[in-house]
Amino acid sequence: MGTGKTSNKLLGAGVLTAVIASLCCITPVIALVAGGSGIASSFSWLEPARPYLLGLTVTVLGLAWYLKLRPRKAEVECACEEEGTDGEGQKRSFWQSKGFLAIVTVFAIAMMAFPKYSGIFYPRAKAGTEIILLNRIKTVDLNISGMTCTGCEEHIEYAASTVPGFVKADADFITGKATVTFDAGKATSEDIIKAIDKTGYNVVSVEEEK
Repeated sequence: MGTGKTSNKLLGAGVLTAVIASLCCITPVIALVAGGSGIASSFSWLEPARPYLLGLTVTVLGLAWYLKLRPRKAEVECACEEEGTDGEGQKRSFWQSKGFLAIVTVFAIAMMAFPKYSGIFYPRAKAGTEIILLNRIKTVDLNISGMTCTGCEEHIEYAASTVPGFVKADADFITGKATVTFDAGKATSEDIIKAIDKTGYNVVSVEEEK
């Protein structure tokens, strides 16, 4: 099998592992855009394998670059090989070029880094414009399962903001907790929990109400 074909197969494997490694954060964004929020946490179970998938992606892409950049064997010199041709004198296609390899590598890196910037795809959670009485303000601290990145935080905060009387929300995927403040005269803690549960993340317990 030619080096070009081998390199292309490695590229395909590299992109695939990069996408799989970030599915836990890509899925919530897709769910938000498609309106199917219930699938937001569908791939959160992949999070423990993410470091291994990232390592595999880097290894595969590194090997692809090695095959592309390694010195040609001495015996190809007599084959009158020219720049832009493979070892058999056939003109290389764009799909076998360093340019395509660079594009795929950049895409893979973007996928691997997706959790770092996934929050930009979410509308900022904002309090409603209705009148809220201070003596009815209530805060609830929730323990939530399924959060794996900042995108998950944004998804939960956005879900909470859809409840009437919403004031503010802060979610933290590291601790697995979310704090939501709302007008108790317009909503209840159960309304908040139901809104979050609809996303596919699960409120496992109410830690504190005040």
